[in-house]
Amino acid sequence: MPRRVAALVYDLMLLGAVLFMFTLVVFLARGGRAVPPGTLWFQLCLAAIVVLFFTWFWVHGGQTLGMRAWRLRLVGPDGPVGWRAALVRFAAGVLAAAPAGLGLWWAALDRERRGWHDRLSGTRLVHEPRAVSAGEETRST
Repeated sequence: MPRRVAALVYDLMLLGAVLFMFTLVVFLARGGRAVPPGTLWFQLCLAAIVVLFFTWFWVHGGQTLGMRAWRLRLVGPDGPVGWRAALVRFAAGVLAAAPAGLGLWWAALDRERRGWHDRLSGTRLVHEPRAVSAGEETRST
């Protein structure tokens, strides 16, 4: 569970930087004028960036950068995760986080370590073993 939380914190920091850069580009494109609060197109763009940030990484390799750093990979029942499962997992993750994160913390109690979003999307996080380098391999024998 600590790996999941650490990977999420890492990803949220990176996502914050991506959202900041998008906002900066919009600000500069508007001639240095801020987007008025509550502007629908801007809110939809930010939401799309958040959804695409996670789902694109899950579909293309099963790992966000935070998951890669903590050697976690998202897999489906038959291997790689497709767009449908990734979108279901994201939407279910938002719902699982709503009641004080109960659906996310559920993974700590679940015997298969799967949260509500994993169960609903048919996915699971697996911990990948550390890669053994050639130098380490010769020392251990």
